[in-house]
Amino acid sequence: MTSTVVWGTGNVGRAAIRAVDAHPGLELCGVLVHDPAKDGRDAGDLAGLDHALGVTATTDVDAVLAARPGAVFYAASGDLRPDEALADICRALRTGAVVVSPALYPLYDPRGAPPDFTDPVRAAIEEGGGSLFVSGVDPGWANDILPLLVSGLGTRVDVLRCQEIFDYSTYDQEDSVRHLIGMGHPMEYEPLMLAESVPSMVWGGQLRLLARALGVELDEIRETLERRPLESDVTTAAMGDFAAGTQGAVRFEVQGIVDGEPRIVVEHVTRIHPSCAPDWPVPPGGGAGAHRVVVEGRPRIEVTVQATDEGGNHAAGGNATAVGRLVGAVDWLVAAPPGLYDALDVPVLPAVGRLGRKQS
Repeated sequence: MTSTVVWGTGNVGRAAIRAVDAHPGLELCGVLVHDPAKDGRDAGDLAGLDHALGVTATTDVDAVLAARPGAVFYAASGDLRPDEALADICRALRTGAVVVSPALYPLYDPRGAPPDFTDPVRAAIEEGGGSLFVSGVDPGWANDILPLLVSGLGTRVDVLRCQEIFDYSTYDQEDSVRHLIGMGHPMEYEPLMLAESVPSMVWGGQLRLLARALGVELDEIRETLERRPLESDVTTAAMGDFAAGTQGAVRFEVQGIVDGEPRIVVEHVTRIHPSCAPDWPVPPGGGAGAHRVVVEGRPRIEVTVQATDEGGNHAAGGNATAVGRLVGAVDWLVAAPPGLYDALDVPVLPAVGRLGRKQS
């Protein structure tokens, strides 16, 4: 079994603890936290399980990495602290561990990533002999392996579109929803995540990855953006009140341009309440979230995936599938040579040993 550490216990880290515990080839050996209030708590408690796992969370990074775990799931956010996240990941790589993480957007496509990210990672791998695989929490599989799989079913592909359609009213990450994305702020507020070039920074690597797999060259990457205000006050269970006239919905595209036309598109349609922008795409049956791949061509193909976790929460379901992709990659990475890998390198493996298996 591969001894595995989960570093960070937020929305992604909770799911990572559960996924590692459920995997028959992995053994949870450590949990790292930043918040002193979590120090000393059992991992099962932090993960929302109804039983203890016998692994105590700690803030002592040195002690956990000194035990030289076989794998580290780095679940701490890199949104506002990319330099710190990169330093943490390199620190783990230097111990020889296999590291998986959604934290560093530029490394979705390592071949196109800036040297500021790839050089330290490659140096750490050379020093320690570890490996790194980064895949998005958006979730990554919805913007790489799933659209590529579906594209192979078509006779002709004109446009390959990846959609995330999401109602944020159930999402318990208020700082991201209100400030990074701008929900509930006046329409003149400029959210960081929607600033010009930021969507391309986040999702551009996935477009380049898809283009490489499809054997085409991107002329450029373009962005589109639409925002809608709330028409009335709304109250959400997770984040409280949002006032009429403030931002209530966002729709943007990151477009890979081929021969002058948008041919590979990542689109996000995000609301704080279903009443806002009802004319925009919605999940099947009016649910809170969905990931959809649309192949415009012959035939036209549309595949929609919906996931729930933690009592039916679509946000938690999306996190859990992203985590499942990363945790499921650990066995392959352990067996592979040291290196910096991407989604085209790492296969999706069947859930061997997990069919009908109960949580420990």
